[in-house]
Amino acid sequence: MPQRFSTLPRVNHKRTYARRARRADLLVMLLWTSGAAAAALFLASGGAAQFTTPAAIMTSLGIITGLIGTDFILVMLVLAARIPAIDRAIGHDRAIAVHRSLGKPALYLILAHGALLLIGYGMSTGFNPIAEIGPMLALPDMPIAFVGTGLLIAVVVTSLVAVRRKFSYEGWHLVHLLSYIAVAFALPHQLSVGGILADGTVQRAYWIALYLIAFGSIAIFRFIEPTISSLRHRITVSGVTTVAPGVTSIHFAGKNLRSLGASGGQFFIWRFWTKRTWWHSHPISLSAMPTSTSARITVRDLGRGSARISAVPVGTKVSIEGPYGLFSDAARTAPKLAIIAAGIGVTPIRAFLEHARFAPGEATILLRASTEEETYHWDEIRDIAAAKGALCYVMIGHRSPVGAGWMSESDVRRGVTLAAAFPDLARSDVYLCGPTAWLDLVEKDVRATRIPAHQIHAERFDW
Repeated sequence: MPQRFSTLPRVNHKRTYARRARRADLLVMLLWTSGAAAAALFLASGGAAQFTTPAAIMTSLGIITGLIGTDFILVMLVLAARIPAIDRAIGHDRAIAVHRSLGKPALYLILAHGALLLIGYGMSTGFNPIAEIGPMLALPDMPIAFVGTGLLIAVVVTSLVAVRRKFSYEGWHLVHLLSYIAVAFALPHQLSVGGILADGTVQRAYWIALYLIAFGSIAIFRFIEPTISSLRHRITVSGVTTVAPGVTSIHFAGKNLRSLGASGGQFFIWRFWTKRTWWHSHPISLSAMPTSTSARITVRDLGRGSARISAVPVGTKVSIEGPYGLFSDAARTAPKLAIIAAGIGVTPIRAFLEHARFAPGEATILLRASTEEETYHWDEIRDIAAAKGALCYVMIGHRSPVGAGWMSESDVRRGVTLAAAFPDLARSDVYLCGPTAWLDLVEKDVRATRIPAHQIHAERFDW
């Protein structure tokens, strides 16, 4: 029997998008302002008058690049802290994308900081720059600053896509934690060497405040708040069911789970407290909206980590972080919905449809699978679509080698196109979820229609 859903009031999606866009613009402005403020610290301490000799110019530029580079790293930490206000404004995926994009510039600035200072000191004393390394290491707190730079290099190198793929998620995440240590190691020498951040100055107070904001955000939103939330909701595994070969639904029991404030399509970071799984956290989307006492995720065995949590015993205690992400009804900007999902990507779509607000006829769904065995939760999605008045199409079969490669070969031969399946695409928000290579093909096809980028919402299962 189709499920029944209450009629929800209509939402002005353009207005909510405009508010969110203003918050996003403010965040971008604050990001660049913080970098400018870091350079201003030097100028405010009399640095503007130090651009006199070539040696002084090199030294001054070295100080400025160090301040801006460290500021970028602090911004990266704030973006990775999963602060709710940032998540609601730009979403977790975009925050992490900006976080990653700042990695290389921050490293280059820090390396330039060291190189320019060595050149400047060498020019002022008549020695070559390499010879200045020894005297520099003799300065207070400089050895740990060099160690911090080495740690930062390790973090940036392991974040490169080609290198990151050689690591397990757990190993990469462990290395990435070094960024916190690298930044902490940089602070002592900043406060003890030179007069820019001298004791009692406004510059010193501002710089310490930046550190407190960055590390305070990490402490509160990555550790303290999730711990309190996990203790409050007392989540345990209540059941494990097989959906298909290699695909498992994990059911949870807990206390007042609706108060988590999750939206359909969002994900949590789950940690299962068993001997084999406690050390590994898993970012997994909800596959059904939580009730007061229950929740559900659906996992495909794609590695040792996911295979282990698929076999956790009933009664296992679970801790959580979240909810996170803008792959939800909150990201809507247009009056209609076009939804395309494949493989395990149907799981957040199932929860999204359950929670989304739309009138009959406003949503069209296309589900894609290579075989009948990959039609996970399709029966539930069809029931929701029928109850809420959404159209639901399906495609089963191997991908087409010609034309729209994300469609099945038989549908391409029949002349099915994106425009035929979604005639109101220009007036729709497009939600895409599925394997990365497949999703890239769909997104390319959607973008070719020239609909605005803010109407395209893609959820990728990679890291």
